[in-house]
Amino acid sequence: MLKLQEKMTLLLPSVPSPQPQANHLMSILIALMALELLVATVAAAPLALPGCPEACGSVTVPYPFGFRQGCFHKGFNLTCNETGHQPKLFLRDDVEVDAISLVGGTVRVQSKIVNGEWDYRNVPYQALKPNRSVGSGKPYIGYDGSWSGGLTVSTEHNVFVAIGCNFIGYLAAGSDRGSVYVSACAALCDTDYPPPGDTSCSGVGCCRTTISQGLPAYGVQLKDLNQTEAAYAGKGRPVSSRLLSGAAFIVDREWFTGINVGAMQNSTFGDFGSSYRSRRSSPKVTRVPTVLEWWLDVKSDRDLVVLDPHSVSGWRCMSLNSFAANINGAVNKVRCNCSDGYEGNPYIIHGCQDIDECQWPVYPCVHGTCINMPGTYRCATKKRIISLPGLITAIAVTAGFGLLFSLMDATKITNKLKQRRAKKLRQKFFKKNHGLLLQQLISSNNDIAERTRIFSLEELEQATNKFDHNRILGGGGHGTVYKGILSDQCIVAIKKAKIIVQREIDQFINEVVILSQTNHRNVVKLFGCCLETEVPLLVYEFISNGALSFHLHGQSENPLSWKDRLRIALETARAIAYLHSAASISVYHRDIKCANILLTDTLTSKVSDFGASRSIAIDETGILTAVQGTYGYLDPEYYYTSRLTEKSDVYSFGVILAELLTRVTPVFSSHSSEGTSLASHFVSHIRDSRFSDILDAQIVEEGGAEDAEVVARLAEACLSLKG
Repeated sequence: MLKLQEKMTLLLPSVPSPQPQANHLMSILIALMALELLVATVAAAPLALPGCPEACGSVTVPYPFGFRQGCFHKGFNLTCNETGHQPKLFLRDDVEVDAISLVGGTVRVQSKIVNGEWDYRNVPYQALKPNRSVGSGKPYIGYDGSWSGGLTVSTEHNVFVAIGCNFIGYLAAGSDRGSVYVSACAALCDTDYPPPGDTSCSGVGCCRTTISQGLPAYGVQLKDLNQTEAAYAGKGRPVSSRLLSGAAFIVDREWFTGINVGAMQNSTFGDFGSSYRSRRSSPKVTRVPTVLEWWLDVKSDRDLVVLDPHSVSGWRCMSLNSFAANINGAVNKVRCNCSDGYEGNPYIIHGCQDIDECQWPVYPCVHGTCINMPGTYRCATKKRIISLPGLITAIAVTAGFGLLFSLMDATKITNKLKQRRAKKLRQKFFKKNHGLLLQQLISSNNDIAERTRIFSLEELEQATNKFDHNRILGGGGHGTVYKGILSDQCIVAIKKAKIIVQREIDQFINEVVILSQTNHRNVVKLFGCCLETEVPLLVYEFISNGALSFHLHGQSENPLSWKDRLRIALETARAIAYLHSAASISVYHRDIKCANILLTDTLTSKVSDFGASRSIAIDETGILTAVQGTYGYLDPEYYYTSRLTEKSDVYSFGVILAELLTRVTPVFSSHSSEGTSLASHFVSHIRDSRFSDILDAQIVEEGGAEDAEVVARLAEACLSLKG
């Protein structure tokens, strides 16, 4: 239903043509009747978030768009002006919105017509600047760049049109180096053209052409066909003394097709055809419908799309029964749609709902009975009933009912046996995973009891949609992480081990014990655990902005500033110091690395992944244990002696400082060898007074070179081979 509504919205022009065609109106009436019949057949699917308005005046506003606080996704906010008789929707103060399409990923707006009517004798030549238009002095169409997934003029749905006599209209893309023409067309005429009834716009009084590049903003320039740029005499003034009169605009191709160009020129835009040497009246219409395209960016809009390895694009939308398709082959640009057989809003949870094809105005099953199924339907063949003697029929019916009741009883008994067996299995796993010991630990400490909760398997299955692969956030060295939504709408991260071995289970229990006794703003917060499965599950706070490694070495469009890097280093150091000396029991993390430092939306650091950590008594200085950690971060002294001390975490922290200063990975390829250690490479440059050769250029640009040298000396001390 939503797809048909959007098509109908695009069919109805917001600016009426001077001579509407009877066939066009008849087509609209027929489509409206079909839509009215279909409305009753499809369950009403939500378009906006709960409690949010779905329309501004006559314009439907589906999520992620919205115009009230809390009703739109970041970067998709609109403005609804309700002061007039009819409320109007705006992208900004002067760009009115006619329609929004979720299926096509388009927004149709009213864009300005650039009209040129100025006397060359009195107005100096005005060079075309980036995103500026000659004549109007303002951008022809453009936006402030605050849109999350971008907003560009559609090259598929629009054409560039020029109306007037004996002039050329240019469409240009601006840049710091000047402007580049991307489209142009010339309108020619000797008398009053185009004649009434003409719809071709083929160059006589009106010309149109395609747009070669989809950009968020263009410049428009109108030039007298009898003048060239050489006609401007050096100092910015033209040598001609004639008056140029014409108009140019980007317009919706479907809306413009079929318009009576002659009538449009004379009665709507003014008479540009008679004598362009004499001044004519200003255009009566200043705006025409233009179609813009929008999309999502998988990096900045991760709360609207989820990973889906079965999808072609690798992503799926928030709603089940939906998919995300790549836009123009771009890996990071996607657009969401409901799957076949479903309708609604794919950007909302449960927004795509099943279509009941059996309720269509045209019955889909010519022979047989229609049976609706999720995403499709089935036609059941009508079977002929053979007449049997009454006694045999009665016996058969009675026997059938008896068999049915027997099967129902057997099913109930089977289900009860399965439930009892599952309950015993959960109890077995609970004891095997030291559940009784953990219960005793929680009950004996009020502080731990307030922070740690033991979840049931049923709660976590409901929170993750039975551990749907689309809910996977990522995987670390000690488990797979799922995104979950608890019954109180709290968003959490749920981790379970990849390999079912007792050592992994012991590491999970170890992480529960350690995190339940820590309470620091820069250490990831543990909410609780579930021990009713063969693989224990951990439930901890959801950190939405990814790991530090992604921001330093990934494809992040906004690199971390030097100020943010310093603060992240300080917060990480505070967390490590807390674990070593301020917690109720000393903890050696044993796997400090950028991938285990998560960042919140405000770039606050959180140390995570305590599966390999070890707790020791306060009076101990180290323990002998099997070597465990990540190559590139591993303390050499710990590697050779197997003696784990607090200095092992300090060495790893030194590698992180080197990464923050250089944005180089812990192990990288160099000219001399395939795998070079950042730690040794960094220390050698410091000692050879060549620190500036490896310092990140961004830090120098931000004026932090002097502070960076101080941090580099600290990193050198942390990376000492002797603890």
